[in-house]
Amino acid sequence: MASLLPPSSILSNSSSPSSSPSSRLPLLSSASRTLRLNRRREFRRGKRVSFKLLSAVSGLNRGLAASEEDLRRAESAAKEIEAVGGAVDLTKDLDKLQGRWKLIYSSAFSSRTLGGSRPGPPIGRLLPITLGQVFQRIDVVSKDFDNIVELQFGTPWPLPPAEATATLAHKFELIGASKIKITFQKTTVKPTGSFSQLPPLEIPRLPDVLRRTSNTGSGEFEVTYLDSDTRITRGDRGELRVFVIS
Repeated sequence: MASLLPPSSILSNSSSPSSSPSSRLPLLSSASRTLRLNRRREFRRGKRVSFKLLSAVSGLNRGLAASEEDLRRAESAAKEIEAVGGAVDLTKDLDKLQGRWKLIYSSAFSSRTLGGSRPGPPIGRLLPITLGQVFQRIDVVSKDFDNIVELQFGTPWPLPPAEATATLAHKFELIGASKIKITFQKTTVKPTGSFSQLPPLEIPRLPDVLRRTSNTGSGEFEVTYLDSDTRITRGDRGELRVFVIS
């Protein structure tokens, strides 16, 4: 007479703790807790090194007041946050560039010229041009990349200082996962302050045949760190720049 009981192998498999969904729950729960814990640690570490960088560059007037020791401290803090953030891939995270970014530090400004390591007019309170805030306005859809600089020009007494906002319009393109090329289009100077009623002055880009070969109107830089509120770039001449979203 055939047995009415299932084979012992079936009984063994069906009752095996290793195949029971409930028996796998502790393992999944443990892995999930470990993942959450690691994410919290990375988040706290990221905030710590971000605070370290912001502390290193604070009080340096965007780099104008930076000493050699300040430059080394900022460079060290930037390398630390770059290591924590890992490689930047703008082909996936291009939308993070969108917005208006405020420059809070540039190693190039330690040379005390408006051009940084490039030729440029001097800046400072006792010199012809005083540099105000500097912004970058980026539109990832239209590929507009505008450098916006607030300037104050010295004037003979008793005239008030002349103030203006210069917008250097560029177009940008990706030339690598984290590298950007910008091409100059035009400069618009809008008087502000006491002369705000004057119309803006637009300075178009010179035709290629009239420009010197050393002045191509373009530049390249690499985005070495990027999150929702902080961006670090390194220029084609080694300048370290730190921006925060504004």
